Amino acid sequence: MNGHVNTYQNILELIGNTPLIRLNKAVKGYKGSFYAKFEAFNPGHSNKDRIAIYIIEEAERKGILKPGATIIETTSGNTGFSLAMVSMIKGYNCILAVSSKSSKDKINMLSSMGAKVHVCPANVPVDDPRSYYEVAKKMHSEIKNSVYINQYFNELNVEAHYRFTGPEIWEQTNGKITHLVASSGTGGTISGCAKFLKEKNPHIKVIGVDAYGSVLKKYHETQELDPNEIYPYRIEGLGKSLIPSSTHFDVIDLFVKVTDESSAHTARNITRSEGMFVGYTSGAAMQAIHQLVDEKYFDEDSKVVVIFPDHGSRYMSKIYNEEWMAAQGFFDSSNESQNNIQYINDLTIKK
Repeated sequence: MNGHVNTYQNILELIGNTPLIRLNKAVKGYKGSFYAKFEAFNPGHSNKDRIAIYIIEEAERKGILKPGATIIETTSGNTGFSLAMVSMIKGYNCILAVSSKSSKDKINMLSSMGAKVHVCPANVPVDDPRSYYEVAKKMHSEIKNSVYINQYFNELNVEAHYRFTGPEIWEQTNGKITHLVASSGTGGTISGCAKFLKEKNPHIKVIGVDAYGSVLKKYHETQELDPNEIYPYRIEGLGKSLIPSSTHFDVIDLFVKVTDESSAHTARNITRSEGMFVGYTSGAAMQAIHQLVDEKYFDEDSKVVVIFPDHGSRYMSKIYNEEWMAAQGFFDSSNESQNNIQYINDLTIKK
């Protein structure tokens, strides 16, 4: 049978052009209009697909990546999965240093995608030889023909979102966006989007979301890294104990801090109310909106875009696990368990 087959050459061609979806029940009664940039529609189920393909292809274009090369990275999970996916398609080896704070789901997914995974303790200083930063650096120094992506200090992280994610948001809102809300980890997503959007309209407000236990909000306000701000927290891919150069603080207007507990419940509520199966960091971004609404930050003319970075399937052993939630003390009279699973033993069924 002759004829053209309408197909993609490989899965990497599906990266980007994710949908903008209006939020309804989760923002009922709020002034303004709210939209989610749903990055789980990327083939690797997160916004990190964008930087993985962009950084790797730039390295190829510059002749930095050679055949048989090994790609090395520090990751909380999503960037690692995206790099492993791109590496597999393009024929590179992939080694990842992962924080022990990452969910077991993420760690298993990295291994399933063919990456070699080194799980490093989360709550150690940045310069500790066991930290995932130092482990990645050491492997890069020891492995010949290797490339260290170094997303926290790689300007291509920002550029990928400046060239693609920001323009998508601008076009999808027909230039009507008034506020962008995005979680800040490496800072690449929020910085790249903010840079593009503010070039189009400098009046757009950009709100970064930070975690309690992270230094980003205070650094934004004081330009000083305060070690007293640092303590363990549970949200993955959000906040930092160092200052990434890929965070452009000058294009961010405001930081909002959110708690582990509220972010977990908000993620679960988005899934239940909007039918979008979102990750922990998406819950954090939405929680920031709830707090800003309480502070009367938005008005009837506000058109707010919130970036939902990844998919809820990566948190089945955490925020979507009733036992984990209970162990964290996240259930009380206002937020009770939503366990809807019932096992039927045929010996106990009454005729």
